[in-house]
Amino acid sequence: MKIIYKGKTKDVLEENGKFYLKFKDDMTGTDGVFDTGGNEVAGSIEGAGHECLKVSKYLFEKIEDAGIKSHYISSDLDKNIMEVEKALPFGKGLEVITRFKAVGSFYRRYGLYVEEGQDLPLYTEITLKDDAHDDPLITKEGLVALNILTVEEYDEIIRLNKEISKIVKNVLAEHGLELYDIKLEYGKIEGSNEIVLIDEVSGGNMRAYKDGKYIEPLEVSKYLGI
Repeated sequence: MKIIYKGKTKDVLEENGKFYLKFKDDMTGTDGVFDTGGNEVAGSIEGAGHECLKVSKYLFEKIEDAGIKSHYISSDLDKNIMEVEKALPFGKGLEVITRFKAVGSFYRRYGLYVEEGQDLPLYTEITLKDDAHDDPLITKEGLVALNILTVEEYDEIIRLNKEISKIVKNVLAEHGLELYDIKLEYGKIEGSNEIVLIDEVSGGNMRAYKDGKYIEPLEVSKYLGI
């Protein structure tokens, strides 16, 4: 397989016109400390890629069962690869975050107005994928003004993200986990205007808790029984 893009935690591969994501054991972080929201590789943990792919496979299939299309086609857990439809990101990439609890950067920004851990009503925000500028928040008006999204595309992404986030929240709840927030990505299938979920849906995308205790990203599969 030919590597056509090298990412922090995944590479994009191509072979005979088919496209794959290769999940690596590298983990993101800040100043050498592992953190799912970090913008640099903090190190590697053996088996991390396998765990992220395993959870992604499980959740992509749950999302598909709910009637929502994504770029996901299939997975080979032995090779740590996921076959996907080729999809084009918006701009240089967007991260769409839905928050059920006031934690993390949301609480750090708005702590004057909210208590830590307070319930939030499917609050959704978008950041630019821009490591050099710490993935800045951007408004709907900003995305339209910069020609990254149209108004219609923005509205569809927000609608999709809330629906998918609720599906993931309900799946986790069935296994005794509570979803505090989740970060997802979207793109358009090449040659189509259809907006779909892309990238991965793993413990590395979310904050999950059990009985008020934070669950480490690589432990999520254990609670899902996969």
